[in-house]
Amino acid sequence: MAERTPRPRGLIIALDTPDPARAALLAQAVAPHCGLLKLGLEFFAANGPAGVARIGGRPVFLDLKLHDIPNTVAGAVRAVLPLRPAMLTLHAAGGPGMIAAAREAAEDGPGRPILLAVTVLTSLDAAALAATGIAGTAREQVVRLGRLAIAAGADGLVCSAHELAPLRDALGDAPMLVVPGIRPAGSAVGDQARVASPRQAIADGADWLVVGRPITNAPDPAEAARAIAAEIP
Repeated sequence: MAERTPRPRGLIIALDTPDPARAALLAQAVAPHCGLLKLGLEFFAANGPAGVARIGGRPVFLDLKLHDIPNTVAGAVRAVLPLRPAMLTLHAAGGPGMIAAAREAAEDGPGRPILLAVTVLTSLDAAALAATGIAGTAREQVVRLGRLAIAAGADGLVCSAHELAPLRDALGDAPMLVVPGIRPAGSAVGDQARVASPRQAIADGADWLVVGRPITNAPDPAEAARAIAAEIP
């Protein structure tokens, strides 16, 4: 792989809790060691926009994985724009019309969020994909959806570290690639099927790494965050 153009990259910490008080405490502890704080569907379902607005310390990556008809997704994007998320996710499987509608809606407010299309969830392996009727490998599906999403207006993709190299080969350096399923040496894999270490993911072409439980479930979340951030060149 050719040497990549320097660009912002770093650690995103997933605050995997529906409890706003715990999320706020975690945010305060880990914010000095990351670039963004990720709030997902569980948190949003429990606390709504008001809960997101109370989380401070770093810009927010709002990981809602929007997936519906184009008009509905466009409306959802407009609804969260007042929260000023730095990043927002939607499913690439929603198709080019849905992604294009989301991009158009995102342009309606100041400080447009970076739109990231989720390709294949890192909890899915080849057997799980086959059970849903998708033939071929996870890698092939990720590249297929990645091409579709970027052509439709997504700024970047969410993918596992295992698909970084083929995505860079297919799409070049321009798309932002955000990688969950990051597990430092010695960490439990949990429900993730396709994982990698922080250093390896960056070497393979990741821009941002998403880490949740290895930090938030650690005895000292701040120290765990600092140690992982130190692995990112």
